[in-house]
Amino acid sequence: MSESPKPKVATVWLGGCAGCHMSFLDIDERILDLAKLVEFSKSPITDIKELPDVDVSLVEGAVCNEENVEVLKQYRERSKFLIALGDCAVFGNLPAMRNMFTLQECLEEAFLNTESTPNGLIPTGEDLPRLLPKVLPVPHVVKVDYSLPGCPPDAEAIWFLLTNLLEGKVPQPTEIPYNVFKFD
Repeated sequence: MSESPKPKVATVWLGGCAGCHMSFLDIDERILDLAKLVEFSKSPITDIKELPDVDVSLVEGAVCNEENVEVLKQYRERSKFLIALGDCAVFGNLPAMRNMFTLQECLEEAFLNTESTPNGLIPTGEDLPRLLPKVLPVPHVVKVDYSLPGCPPDAEAIWFLLTNLLEGKVPQPTEIPYNVFKFD
C-alpha cells in the first residue's frame, strides 16, 4: 500500500525585515517534526524555482513592487490556504512608512540627497523592480485565509495554525489562543 503524499508547504518573503521567517524557525526542534510531516515545496531551505500546487503558503512582507504582485497572485492561485504572516503582510507595517511620501520623494531621498550615492542618479533599468506608488498589505492584493499579526508573530501562533491546517482542521480565527499573539 502506498503512503498518501505529504502536505506541501511554501513560504515567500516579499518586502520587510525577514523576521517572520526567523520566528518560523523559532519553533525549534519541532521544525524537524514538521519536516517529517510535510514537503517544503518552496522556502528558504529549498532551492525549488517553480511553485507547485501547495496546501499552505506562508507569505511574509508587504507588497512593494510589481514583481511582488505577480508572485503573490501565483501563491494565491496555487495555495489551498494562504496565511499573511506578520505585521508587514497583514498591515504593511514598516515598508508602508514610505506611503507618507510620493514615490518620487522617496527615490530622491534615497539616491539624490545622500552621500552614499556617488553619481547622484536615481537608478533605472529592467533589472530593478518597478516600485508600486504605495506599499500594500497582502490582503489588499489577494484573498487571505488567515492573518497572523505580530512583529514577528510568535512561533507558537505559527505552529498552532500550521499544524491545525495540516491536520485537516480549519480553525476559526477566534480559536487561535490570544496569548500567542505578540505585539512588541
